[in-house]
Amino acid sequence: MPRFLLAALFLLLLPRHPAAAAPEAIVDTAGLEAAIARGAVVWDVRGRGAYRKGHIPGAVNVGNAGQVLRNPNSEDYLPRAKIEAILGGAGIDPAREIVVYSTRGNPGAYFALYTLRYFGADQVRVYHEGIDGWREAGKPVSTEPAKRAAVALRLAPRAALVASTEEVIAAARRGDVQLLDVRRADEFSGDDVRAIRGGHIPGAVNIPYEQNWVDPDVGRKLREGTVRSNAGAALKPMAELKSLYSGLDPNKETIVYCQSGVRAAETATVLSALGFANVKVYDSSWLGYAARLDAPAKNEVFVNVGALRGQVSALHERIDQLEALLVELLQRQQQQR
Repeated sequence: MPRFLLAALFLLLLPRHPAAAAPEAIVDTAGLEAAIARGAVVWDVRGRGAYRKGHIPGAVNVGNAGQVLRNPNSEDYLPRAKIEAILGGAGIDPAREIVVYSTRGNPGAYFALYTLRYFGADQVRVYHEGIDGWREAGKPVSTEPAKRAAVALRLAPRAALVASTEEVIAAARRGDVQLLDVRRADEFSGDDVRAIRGGHIPGAVNIPYEQNWVDPDVGRKLREGTVRSNAGAALKPMAELKSLYSGLDPNKETIVYCQSGVRAAETATVLSALGFANVKVYDSSWLGYAARLDAPAKNEVFVNVGALRGQVSALHERIDQLEALLVELLQRQQQQR
């Protein structure tokens, strides 16, 4: 047998692992620069205002990806034709090599990555350090909007990458699938109700997605002003991430969910990078699950509509008071003139 045939046969017989290339899905600054040099599409998934204030040169933008690609009420994907028009109009072609980014650690970038993968992309990566890491590395920033030639898209969803509500309900009842809830602990426990009811899917394990970061509390610290930088949102080393998820079986089907699928996308990407063979994102997540009242739930708490209306009324009253105060201040200023 000719040598080239023997070599081809050898390659075909090599064991294949579905997540073998997954670690490359998360790139550092050098990896991003190399991708740019190869002509990759760079997609800034932040809002238009943040994009205009400064972005990676050549990066395109369609607004906040988590908003413009989804229905504002259900937070499910828009009809495919609309997504084709949005992505195609910006020249974001899933057939090309693409790198997505946001701010450091922002799950919106991972949502964009998972969206592209779901719609057929094979060469899509995420720059976890985002615009913050780019700036800190002393790289150039542009305020000029970048434009790419529009492309006509015909997206082909990959159903194997996502889980439907029916599939999750069935999996919860069977108990043979790993369910990973990446929301905050108070959401998991039902103390923070963000849908028609609170709680979690029976059998789910709770590991908030921020645990992927060097400092899971960096968001709170930024809000309180105890730190000035979001450096703590950098990814933990792979060894620490492997330890974090050591209680899960990498060979078992794993469904990851949050409130609407965005935070879940970040952890799903990390799990794939760790070698988990069958990871799915439950795109509708708790919003979709909670709306199915026949779906079993642990720590089930229904939203208190009366209390919510009271809070809204109190907020309106406070706004009215502030508006009256503002009018009074303006009148005083005019009188002093």
